[in-house]
Amino acid sequence: MQLKLPAASLLAELQTAARVASTRSAVQALSGIQLHAGEDGHAELRATDMEVGLRLTLDADVASPGEVVLPARLLLDVVRALPGPDVIVALRPAEQDVEILSGSAAFYLRTLRNEDFPHLPTAAAGDALSLDAAAFIDTVLRVSRSASHDETRPVLTGILVSASETELRMVATDSYRLSVKSTALATPVPTPLEANVPARALAEVVRVAQQAESEAIAISRSENQIVFTVERAVLSSRLIDGQFPNYRLLLPESADHELTVDREELASVVRRISLLAQKNAPLRLGFSEGQLLVSANTPDVGEARESLPVPFAGEPFEIGFNAEFLRDGLESVESEQVVLRLTSPLRPGLIESADGSEFTYLVMPIRLNT
Repeated sequence: MQLKLPAASLLAELQTAARVASTRSAVQALSGIQLHAGEDGHAELRATDMEVGLRLTLDADVASPGEVVLPARLLLDVVRALPGPDVIVALRPAEQDVEILSGSAAFYLRTLRNEDFPHLPTAAAGDALSLDAAAFIDTVLRVSRSASHDETRPVLTGILVSASETELRMVATDSYRLSVKSTALATPVPTPLEANVPARALAEVVRVAQQAESEAIAISRSENQIVFTVERAVLSSRLIDGQFPNYRLLLPESADHELTVDREELASVVRRISLLAQKNAPLRLGFSEGQLLVSANTPDVGEARESLPVPFAGEPFEIGFNAEFLRDGLESVESEQVVLRLTSPLRPGLIESADGSEFTYLVMPIRLNT
């Protein structure tokens, strides 16, 4: 195998592929990146941790075809340090290494076992669903903060992706908060889609699509795999087994108090007062006639409070929330104003867009000790 390509373009693609390569697998090849040079003159970088896989097409002059697996982090560091504008990569089978030449520099990297590198899924021909990239990216970013990081409950580490007719909907929850975002699609979806996709995989799709400035994302799924094609990048992921919670049952149908407030004003107050909501101390929201008092008190650290006018009427009450969760909810809304729907200190609170953009964020309260 031998090929030549611009060092800058190889570096850019390696930075993307290295994020997918495994950092904790017992199979050494999974910590590497497979460089494939095809007989038809195309080249690919491939990386996987067995959950997420990525294939990136490269523009290269292929002198001889072949493929090799090299340590991902080391290869990235070497290419980043190359002095010349171009790089030549050549496999030396007898030495079991790869020669990397650029300018006056020469590197020789030992290869990993190519036989241990798994085959990566490809998109099924003629079975792809095309979605607007901007709508897809925005929807992922609105809900992704609510996905769980607790691997003991894997079903909650995913984002439920649904597409039907002219609507794309994504839902994420970690059981303490829930995000639901619906986005209108300009073009009707010919085949409905519903899949629980790992949040990490969707984050990589977003990164790749943003870098490629793509206008569309093609999606193809099989029984337990989903494949995203973005320009010349193909990202595959295992789907999460298990039943995603019926989130519709968690959303209250009514609320005793419905307040429309300026999103940035409230978010700014929450961010400031959250500085003193440490060591699991709750952020307190005290509602009284025409006013909201946001406060926090962490023993041995300090306390803070700030008030702002709100259109509240009725019996005063106080409710507590996890400061980070409340902040995430406010920052995920795209409208200038938000609607707060509250019932009691022991019932979940709802944050919604006030402009009809169909974003709902539910957050569970924290029981307050007087």
